[in-house]
Parts: sequence; structure tokens; C-alpha cells
Amino acid sequence: MTVETGEQGETGWEVDPDDEWGVAVIATVGRQLKLRREAVGMRAADFGEAVGYGEDLVYKVEGGKRIPRQEYLDRADAVLDAGGLIAAAWEDVKRVRYPKKIRELGKLEASAVEIGVYECNIVAGLLQTPEHARVLMEARQPPYSPDDLERMVAARLARQSVFERDPAPSMHFVLEEAPLRRQVGGTMVWRRQLERLLEVGRLHYVTLQVMPTNTDAHPGLDGRIELLKFQDGAVVARSDGAFNGRPITDPKQLRIVELRYGTIRAQALSPRESLAFIEQLLGET
Repeated sequence: MTVETGEQGETGWEVDPDDEWGVAVIATVGRQLKLRREAVGMRAADFGEAVGYGEDLVYKVEGGKRIPRQEYLDRADAVLDAGGLIAAAWEDVKRVRYPKKIRELGKLEASAVEIGVYECNIVAGLLQTPEHARVLMEARQPPYSPDDLERMVAARLARQSVFERDPAPSMHFVLEEAPLRRQVGGTMVWRRQLERLLEVGRLHYVTLQVMPTNTDAHPGLDGRIELLKFQDGAVVARSDGAFNGRPITDPKQLRIVELRYGTIRAQALSPRESLAFIEQLLGET
């Protein structure tokens, strides 16, 4: 049986053949690794043993079929005495390590000056704890492979780097009550998620609101909404229902989404009431 994991676990992800940029980057990195290994006269099997991974995986990385993780490149750099040249390839690899769709969304969020999100079925991805995100991903049908599960969880958490920006964007979240009551992952995971919501909701640049279940119908019943606004005045939106979750930039459609989102925010609990509601949920356990 071919071993593809080392003592730190799975070392990379399969390359999406439809991701042209990702394919090109990983193929280039793979060729560089192979040329460097051959230049020092090291066989793939010996190299794999030296870095702590299987020979089959070495061939996959060198053939551009596998996205290496940072520790793989760091080990390869040391074994091949590359003086940091191989380790530096991580700067290119990390830009394509996640699925194309998630990369594009993350890029937009990373440059937005204002982010508005309404989520109806789950806690918004930008607000999820690692444990909560993993449980949600594990519930997917058909299930992710262990490899893809790790990749998707990591990709979701990577988007949360928006909270580390300086200056931070203005962020507004509206979450439905029902997902907040669902004890995803058990009591401890659920409590930690509620605590995380309180932490984020108290940040000066974040507004967090809860839409109570006992309320009238509202425009969010069609599904989630995300509004991203940029420094130059541009706006990109995503909305389920009539717009099928695709990116929207048409001014007429944007006005519709903004009207819906504004109505949802007006109908939800105030930020102060929302934090008090979450605190009450925590007190019920």
C-alpha cells in the first residue's frame, strides 16, 4: 500500500483540472522540485524517505497533481539544500491552495471596505469556529473525502483573515435564530460557537443581529445574501433565490438586493438585543 501521509498528516490536496491558474502554478513548482532533486542525484524514494512522505506522493507533487503544503516545501528545501528557494515557492502555492470559487470570494472579501451578510440556515462562514465548521462540512452529502474535508475547512477559516485587516472593514451580520439553537457538534462545540459570536459581535467594527423565529415573513426567506462594497464605490452582491447565488454587479439588481438586505436588518433584533439573546442561549445550558 502506498503511503501518502507523514507524521504531520496529509501533505497536500488534489489539483482541480478546471483551475487553469492553479494547474499552472503547481506544475511549475513540481518541475522545480524535480529538477532540484535530480540535480543532487537523489532518487524519489530516497527523497520521500528524507522528507517523511511516500514515494508515490513525491511523484504526484513533482507531476503537478498534488498541491504541497508549506511543511513539505520547507522539508524539501532543507533536504535539497536549496537555500530557501524551494521554501519560497510557498508564496505562489498559498495563492492557489484553495478551490477557485472560494479563492475568488476570499479575494473580494479581503479588499471590501464593507461586508454585509444575511445567513438563514447556518452560522455565517466568517463567524464559524474551526470545530463548528468541521462538523458542518462532515455533514455534507455526498461526503467529502478526508483530503477534501481538510481543504474545505481550511479554506473557510482562511477567509476569516478579514478580521485581522488594518483598518478592518465595516461588517454587518444577520443570523436566523434557528441555527443558533441547533447544537451542532454537541454542547461544548455549540457553546464555543455562541461565545465566538459574542466576541465578534462586541468588536467596534462589527454589527451582529439575530432574526427571531417568531416574526413576520421577510425578504430573506429566499436564502442567504452577501453584499460587498469597495473603496472605489463598486458593489458586488450574491443572493440565493432569484439570483441563484451568482455574483451581481448590475445596478438594477444591486438595488433589489440592497433593498432586501436593508429590510432584513430593519426587521431583526437590534445589535444590543441580539447580544443579549445570545447570552441568554448560553445561559440555558
